[in-house]
Amino acid sequence: MMAPATADALHRWLETEAAARDRSDHTVTAYRADLVAFLQFIAAHWGEPVPPAALARLRQADMRAFAASERGRGLGARSLARRMSGVRSFLRWISDREGLDLSAALSTRSPKYSRSLPRPLTPLQAQDTLDRVADHATPWVGARDLAVLTLLWGSGLRISEALALEGADWPFPEGLIIRGKGGRERQVPVLPVARDAIATYLRLCPWGHRTDAPLFRGIRGGRLTASAVEAAMRQARAAIGLPASATPHALRHSFATHLLSAGGDLRTIQELLGHASLSTTQVYTGVDDARLMAVYRAAHPRG
Repeated sequence: MMAPATADALHRWLETEAAARDRSDHTVTAYRADLVAFLQFIAAHWGEPVPPAALARLRQADMRAFAASERGRGLGARSLARRMSGVRSFLRWISDREGLDLSAALSTRSPKYSRSLPRPLTPLQAQDTLDRVADHATPWVGARDLAVLTLLWGSGLRISEALALEGADWPFPEGLIIRGKGGRERQVPVLPVARDAIATYLRLCPWGHRTDAPLFRGIRGGRLTASAVEAAMRQARAAIGLPASATPHALRHSFATHLLSAGGDLRTIQELLGHASLSTTQVYTGVDDARLMAVYRAAHPRG
């Protein structure tokens, strides 16, 4: 059981994260799960409820015991690092709020992990995928899936952002305003080929274009789901022999890496993707470097 005062402190911290730091609902939910797991573990570890003042007793040994318990339950290094980051954020906040010295707990290092590189499609693979998706037994469905995936590749949208578009958003202005993670707004360009694909889809769609309905419709007329788009991508990649990493999100990765390869600067790509931190965008330089080295090893006479 969590001490009532600690549960109240956790609730207040989550409210602060959501309001002052503009965290998304998904992030707040993840933080809640992280802290509930931590506080329940400490209560069981100490054999008693943990009111806020008792957190001053936390030592590195307690933090390491929690980390070991989480790893024992099968949590990976990357997920554990994220969980420990959330725990430290809460401890810093409650340290300031309650005037506690939590320096011992806060000095505990997170586990190291190798950050995996995004796995984008090559321009040819992306085009082959779009061509295959468009070749559907029901023409309007193929046109719809082509329009959605063209937006992901051409504008770097997340699948959730594309599917959240409303009929009132069409026709698109030259720069489309997208509300992404954490409520952050950004402006993205929409290529003529994407506009044409959406116009074709709306012309063929049995429900047509309505300003009071979703832009992208499912088979029964409701809002198109991410799972339906993922299924279309899965069928396309199977047909043309692409790996399982060829997902709708891989087209967003492709947007970034293709821009970088063409000379785009990281700051601009960061803004187009809606990343809060440049460090998130910098992972694409690793993809570009890895591709360059692969070409070098294949081409060099002593490779």
